[in-house]
Amino acid sequence: QVQLVESGGGLVQPEGSLRLSCAASGSIFRINTMGWYRQAPGKQRELVASLTTLGSTDYADSVKGRFTISRDNAKNTVYLQMNSLKPEDTAVYYCHYRSVGSTVNYWGQGTQVTGSS
Repeated sequence: QVQLVESGGGLVQPEGSLRLSCAASGSIFRINTMGWYRQAPGKQRELVASLTTLGSTDYADSVKGRFTISRDNAKNTVYLQMNSLKPEDTAVYYCHYRSVGSTVNYWGQGTQVTGSS
């Protein structure tokens, strides 16, 4: 089992910044993928950004150039720096973890990010 604890959501003015953090604990496999998904009201959950322990990244087109994902492998923590936030970034953001080679996905409880208009 893996537990994910998120922090850092909130309300932000247009073009403002927020930083999300997610700490993983439990049965952490040495090689894994951690990242962030988001779900807006009435929409499906979508990938925002992911980062493997080997440094491979993946970003949604809508956040490229504005959001940056990073991680501290020693702390099993992943971060999402969000700059130039827009109202359309408003969603519940979920931390995600999956060990490489596994089909089991773990999710955090979600943190609300609201970009005011």
